[in-house]
Amino acid sequence: MAVETIDRSRAAPASVSDRMFCTEMLPKVSRTFAICIQLLPPELVHPVLIAYLLCRIADSIEDSPTLPADHKRHLLDHFRRSLEVKAPDTAPLGEAFARPSSDEELLAREAEIVLREFGRLPRQQQDAIRPWVQEMSAGMAEFAQRRSDSNQTHIEALSTVEELDRYCYYVAGTVGHLLTELFCLHAGCQDQERHGKLKSLATSFGLGLQLTNIIKDVADDRRRGWVFVPQELCQLAGITPDQLHDEQYRDAAHRVMVLLIDKAKRHLLDALEYTTTIPRRQYGIRLFCLSALYFAVRTLRLAATDYRLLDTQHKVKITRGQVYRTLAVTRLVAPSNALTRHYFRRLAGSEWDVQLPAGEKSR
Repeated sequence: MAVETIDRSRAAPASVSDRMFCTEMLPKVSRTFAICIQLLPPELVHPVLIAYLLCRIADSIEDSPTLPADHKRHLLDHFRRSLEVKAPDTAPLGEAFARPSSDEELLAREAEIVLREFGRLPRQQQDAIRPWVQEMSAGMAEFAQRRSDSNQTHIEALSTVEELDRYCYYVAGTVGHLLTELFCLHAGCQDQERHGKLKSLATSFGLGLQLTNIIKDVADDRRRGWVFVPQELCQLAGITPDQLHDEQYRDAAHRVMVLLIDKAKRHLLDALEYTTTIPRRQYGIRLFCLSALYFAVRTLRLAATDYRLLDTQHKVKITRGQVYRTLAVTRLVAPSNALTRHYFRRLAGSEWDVQLPAGEKSR
């Protein structure tokens, strides 16, 4: 893949050039997030953008198909420490991704630019972002170390539902908390009871979005040799993770995916509760959260009815038209909790019936 190079000859001041780089990189690493972020109040757009790019740098390290596991752990530890210093040394990242083969790797190579922009944010925003990106990086390093200890270059399959939850917490639950802190900082959050409720639901919101991504990308991950569907769920259906995509075990594999889809549904119901807890006067924040939630609900419903979900030559994806229709309706329903819940039910459909796997505790 051809990757755009960085033009160092720009005449603009460094701060302007850095900001332009970050803004231009966002749609390259996530078109969907680039759409959703514009729904936020203007004062929140840039800090959320920088927070997201920091998370994507950590994700790009963890996701690299070429770096050995112990090298990933080293880079993640180094990146985590870089968030604590004013002039971080990003040379190890530059060297690791010296020849980027994707926009994600280009972002990781140019981590110094994002870190400089992070350092220009107000101190309170930095303090709201830093611990969660650090926890994400530490968690990703932990999983990289596990792979190294087992002499593997990737996780072939997670073992238990608990392990899946732990992984999803590191890569997405932390983001839920990061955003919650930025939202409350912006809004003032005088209502401590409301703030406490948002914090209690933040992890579940992140897990719902991440599980939806795991479900829709299950075939794509398999092509890359990664399986995030836990062995524990497969055993309930009498198969192994390796047999998920085998036509011979189609019915059993379907039962496994139903269990995972039901788990994601449960978390998305928490995400609905999270969003309706946000004050209605915070219209932009509600728009941002609802757009992500509604996209996930649409995607999960599509995955649940797509007989080719486990086909490694197929990709589950909502259409561009569905994206724009969802955004249009979201603008109308966001100010009302009743309408917000009504549209959720309409997108989810009458099949939104959650059955928990045996042995999984309810919260």
